[in-house]
Amino acid sequence: MEFVNPALLWGAALVAVPIVLHLLLRQKPRSLEFPALRLVARRREANRRKLRWRHWLLLLLRCAAIALLALAFARPTIKSSGAIANQALPVAAALVFDTSPRMEYRFQNQSRLAQAQDIAHWLLGQLPADSQVGVLESSLGSAVFQVDLAAALARVDRLQTTWQPQPLTAQLEAAVQLLAGSELDRKELYVFTDLAAAQWNAQPAPRLKELLSRLPGLGVYLIDVGQPQPRNLTLGTPQLNASVLTPGATLHIDAPLAAQGLGGSRTVELYLASGDAPPEKRHQAMVEVPENGSAAAAFSLAGLSEGLHQGHLRVLGEDGIAWDDIRYFTVQVRRPWPVRIVAAAPEDQTALFLAEALAPAQFRTDGRARFVCETVDWEAFRPEQLTGDAAVCLVDPPPLQAPLWNQLQKYVASGGGLAIFLGPAATPLEAFNAAAPQELLPAPLRQQARWPDGDQYLAPSNLQHPILARFRNLDPGPPWDLFSVYRHWQLGELHSGASTVITYRDGEPALVERPIGQGRTLTFTTSIAYRPRGKAWNLLPELDSWPFVVLTNEMLLYLVGNADDRLQYEPGQTALVRPERGERITSYLLVLPDGQRTRRTADASQASIAIAETDEPGQYRLESGGAADGFRRGFSVNVPPAQSDLARATPEMLKALLGDTEFRVAANRTEINRTIAVGRVGRELFGWIIVGLVLVMALEHWLSNRFYREPAGAGTTSTVPVPATAS
Repeated sequence: MEFVNPALLWGAALVAVPIVLHLLLRQKPRSLEFPALRLVARRREANRRKLRWRHWLLLLLRCAAIALLALAFARPTIKSSGAIANQALPVAAALVFDTSPRMEYRFQNQSRLAQAQDIAHWLLGQLPADSQVGVLESSLGSAVFQVDLAAALARVDRLQTTWQPQPLTAQLEAAVQLLAGSELDRKELYVFTDLAAAQWNAQPAPRLKELLSRLPGLGVYLIDVGQPQPRNLTLGTPQLNASVLTPGATLHIDAPLAAQGLGGSRTVELYLASGDAPPEKRHQAMVEVPENGSAAAAFSLAGLSEGLHQGHLRVLGEDGIAWDDIRYFTVQVRRPWPVRIVAAAPEDQTALFLAEALAPAQFRTDGRARFVCETVDWEAFRPEQLTGDAAVCLVDPPPLQAPLWNQLQKYVASGGGLAIFLGPAATPLEAFNAAAPQELLPAPLRQQARWPDGDQYLAPSNLQHPILARFRNLDPGPPWDLFSVYRHWQLGELHSGASTVITYRDGEPALVERPIGQGRTLTFTTSIAYRPRGKAWNLLPELDSWPFVVLTNEMLLYLVGNADDRLQYEPGQTALVRPERGERITSYLLVLPDGQRTRRTADASQASIAIAETDEPGQYRLESGGAADGFRRGFSVNVPPAQSDLARATPEMLKALLGDTEFRVAANRTEINRTIAVGRVGRELFGWIIVGLVLVMALEHWLSNRFYREPAGAGTTSTVPVPATAS
């Protein structure tokens, strides 16, 4: 135990005052002899002994009251083991700043980061001389102590929010490691944060807890610059029905809105730009957002011309965060992909299911079909004519000559896509397990598996593959068990690089992918060829066959590269731009969101162009060649909506991240002063002493009133004359 004002402990000597007063003012008895009152005298002696211990009890309580009062003025404190009480000693301090985009939240015309900087300025002025200070933030960087306090102040002034914040655990680990390397005895960690749950509700951090356990005397202070009741409206990432459209298709855009602490009617505007033209306002919608609820604005755009279209959505009105009131999107409108379907004659009938799934008659009529399908039979099939085809589908292929397999292999290696739907014609096995076809197939064929009762069906266990992306958000999912599979081919060990996309119920491969050069193959182990009822290998194209339609379309989109044409990214992610098959891009112009243009070179042998400079949200474009027939691609970068989630962290979240390490939370200078004083000097007992003092005085008052009150009827007692005698 230590004392802030030890000199005031001399006040405890005042306990002698009630003792002296008790002895000096004690009433001296008069000696009287009265034989008739001997019984009264004996009674009086008994009462005097009884009153003596009462007087001593009152004396003890009064002495205790004075001692407690002196002790309270001395302000005793209790410190945990290992703490340093001398506040003049230098400190090794690490200041960790949350510089995520969420810290742009403004309250009383000041951002949370600006408030953190103001508090840090004041705090650095309170540190003892010769202290070591390290300033860390959410962006990547080394953790070092600044040269002096002036350098630390300058470092704090340069802080800015980053669109790519690192996890809080990584910052704290770096800060603790920095403090562990200091030779100073006193070590303090200050975390400037808005205490948002999105930052603190992290996965368990065993390494952080281990590092904290190595510094038992570390003072951890969470400087809360957030708002207990934030008010903000977040516009989520636009949801598009497709990123790549055909000229006749309609673009549907859903704009999700989420309110925190506010609601009401809000206006959402849609702007669209084509090429270098400035964005033009195309639509606006009024949305009623419930308080602390969510809603969505819906837009439709038809008649988009062929080419690149980039736009943004904007919410009108002011709220806490400005950057989440605008979101960007990119759409590429292109001609349908040419697909060649090879099947046994009559090919129009054999390939009917696949052709209608890829390009329905109604879609072909109104121009919405994404594929232009040309069906040929095996006699007319010439692989050397596939130069302009985006993909090739082999429906129930028979044994083919080695030169034909070799030409298909060259087509795929140059960037083409090949889908193989195995069926009853895949015999003899030796013809498909030879060297040439095995350059394309994912594995040797073993045998046909028969399920006459129809208790076999597709059972995708992992929906992370791009082909299965359309099925992820379906609840319930596709009823695969209704589409029985009666026959399928069993495969041997998969070749290197091949992977299973979909399995059957028993785990056997149903759809297998194999990358080859710049292209890829997809092998379906059951037939989709049209056959009379009773001879079909499965029921996939029959009944309500929407899962089959979605699956085959996603397979072909993946083969032609559309699944790779991701046009929505987050800051820091590497964007991949895939040229059309046959396009050879050697150089291009990269246009950044701020309008800056840089010339880049591209490796023509690579299937896609990688763009790593996606640090800022906004629109990005790649241009090469002339304006009429040149290469035009683009993509959008949006900050994830979670970065503007202002929901507050609970004490349980803080405890889960920091473990058993004691930490203190402060929201203003007064609280910071108090928490730091507790951390450096110890926890004061002033409050408890005052409570004890009040209890002692109350007990003294009650006892004194009880002991000295007049007996009932004392005012009417008659007096008896007592004759005086010599003492």
